Amino acid sequence: MTARATTRRRQLGAVLRKLRAAKGMTLEEAGQQVGVSKATVSRYETQAGPVKWLVVEGLCRAYGATATEQTAVVALAKHAKQQGWWNSFADSIPDSMDLLLTLEDEAVREDHFNCLYVPGLLQTRAYTVAVQHASEMRLPADDIERLVDIRMKRQQVLNRPKPLHLWAILDESVIRRVVGSAGVMKEQLAHLLKANESPSITLQVLPFSKGAHSAAMGSFVILGGAEPTLDVVYIDAHFGSLFMEKEEELDRYRLAFEYLRAQALDMAASSALIERVREEM
Repeated sequence: MTARATTRRRQLGAVLRKLRAAKGMTLEEAGQQVGVSKATVSRYETQAGPVKWLVVEGLCRAYGATATEQTAVVALAKHAKQQGWWNSFADSIPDSMDLLLTLEDEAVREDHFNCLYVPGLLQTRAYTVAVQHASEMRLPADDIERLVDIRMKRQQVLNRPKPLHLWAILDESVIRRVVGSAGVMKEQLAHLLKANESPSITLQVLPFSKGAHSAAMGSFVILGGAEPTLDVVYIDAHFGSLFMEKEEELDRYRLAFEYLRAQALDMAASSALIERVREEM
């Protein structure tokens, strides 16, 4: 099975499992609803082997999925073997990034909180290069170039016909931390100012004056599907990437993001602060 199929199957299995749990059905009851065995339903949920989209559609109906949920889940099943643009970079992409790119390719929104670096979707090329060079994992120049190319290519989700809506909240330290050089940072801050004028991007800064806040545990991303059922939380930690999809985990991070939105400066005040920091460099 290809890496692309594996990542889509992981998401499909997780969503089917979540929908069945919400309905309170056993594997056997679900199978009876669509005329398949308990083992087949279990296989669909555990990401083992191919799937038939008609069975997936039947399971969605049995679980009482909304029309939007059903459309999104059936699309996952139909396109399980479809290769993404990043397939040509397969040798450079770890499994965790492969999954992130698959989820991001299908997300309709992303909510970011960042307390270290500018979100990848808003980074300039020079800033991205500087971040890669700052890593404790020293990579050959060719490998760094490929990773930078991948990050730049990712940003196309902001320019597609139906662009992903990005809501980014940056800790003030992000805009004040000089990454690369003052020149690189001035260019990056100018890019953020331009991004905040886009109708598909909302950018806020959480000022130091707010003190302790609800996301002191670190940066995170909520990848939003067409329905909340399809949401996934992504955390890029030093010890590895985490993907969380349990409702209690999602609720925790959704609530944290709501508090952060309320604590952060509004868009106009955020842009004013970014411009002030840029002028000081």
